[in-house]
Amino acid sequence: MGRVEYLAMKTSEETTANLISSDLNEFIAVTKKLVKDAAMLGGLGFGTSFLQWAASISAIYLLILDRTNWRTKMLTTLLVPYIFFTLPYVIFQFLRGDFGKWIALIAITVKLFCPKQFPDWLEIPVALILLLLVAPSLITGTLRDSWVGAVICLVIACYLFHEHIKASGGFKNSFTQKHGISNTIGIVALLVYPIWTIFFHIF
Repeated sequence: MGRVEYLAMKTSEETTANLISSDLNEFIAVTKKLVKDAAMLGGLGFGTSFLQWAASISAIYLLILDRTNWRTKMLTTLLVPYIFFTLPYVIFQFLRGDFGKWIALIAITVKLFCPKQFPDWLEIPVALILLLLVAPSLITGTLRDSWVGAVICLVIACYLFHEHIKASGGFKNSFTQKHGISNTIGIVALLVYPIWTIFFHIF
């Protein structure tokens, strides 16, 4: 009698496992179909473009905030390569042209001949312009549009999020402090775009 009950229980567990596996396979198939349909409708391109703009604006906002309002011990210079990889194509090409060259020329001239008049808060924006101008086409044309650039952005965003939580004194404080919540929202926005990009490169 005990043997029969054991066999029945084992069969029931196998059936449950098979059902769960079947449901997961169906979920994956439906997700892939949804992604393909969204791509056909152009929603994927719009979503990616919107998140790219949001990520760039958030990174610039955090950079400005750190330099003016709420200085932290975070390594915010990491936002320079993040902006480099997420900057929308239109602005990226505009800054790589003559306009960016003029800005770099004026900034370097002022820095060389009038270093006392050169404000500290301009150093990172000028570094970004110089990075945009001197970066080889292998990086600007290949890595920026690939999953490698998205992984670099994700690593930077995760590091900044970790450092922000540590500087705030915990996860809860990062959402409750006076200035902490604005930084937290900005850093969370940095995480969304690379995750979205990596997900759609995988699937």
